[in-house]
Amino acid sequence: MVSTTAIAGVFAVALAMVLTPGPNMVYLVSRSISQGRAAGLVSLGGVALGLVVYVIATNHGLAALFAAVPTLYLVIKIAGACYLMWLAISAVRGSTTVFEVTGLQQDSNRRLFTMGLLTNLLNPKMAVMYISIIPQFVDPAAGSVLVQGLVLGGVQIAVAVSINALIVLGSGSIAQFLAVRPSWIRVQRYVMGTVLGLLAVRLATDGSRPVPA
Repeated sequence: MVSTTAIAGVFAVALAMVLTPGPNMVYLVSRSISQGRAAGLVSLGGVALGLVVYVIATNHGLAALFAAVPTLYLVIKIAGACYLMWLAISAVRGSTTVFEVTGLQQDSNRRLFTMGLLTNLLNPKMAVMYISIIPQFVDPAAGSVLVQGLVLGGVQIAVAVSINALIVLGSGSIAQFLAVRPSWIRVQRYVMGTVLGLLAVRLATDGSRPVPA
């Protein structure tokens, strides 16, 4: 049984990360502004498939690997914390916005979907999320580790797809809004930077260890 606390924790982490500019957001926004909302939604379909791939991969093998090789888990955990801290610093120091997009060539739906998939699979934020962060919310005493991992992964997917869909649908309006209100961008950076920084500290100082499903 997955606890409400674990679900809330993953929800908060997923929300903070999806609202922090990264490869997925850059790709989706660029396609939505340059080629239209339909193209953005097709690209999001590829991103969503990439999330499913991560959930399946991490819950059918990687957990057992980390349990067998604790040192590997520790290395990846520290790397994840460092990456989150880097994201936090980058969010605060950033000087541009992903909504400043220049024109791009028109791509077919197949290419849009494929590029969305590849962009997500190669996105280090997603690797950190599934390999280093979500396992922190799994409680071996609460039942099947596999089921908990799948449920928590589903929570992350729901948050990521929902927020990204809203960004795709509203990217044009958001770009116009931010163009005349630069202070909103600064507020977003500081809020997200603070959240990510706290998450990095929590991940680095957490003493839990992964267990096989």
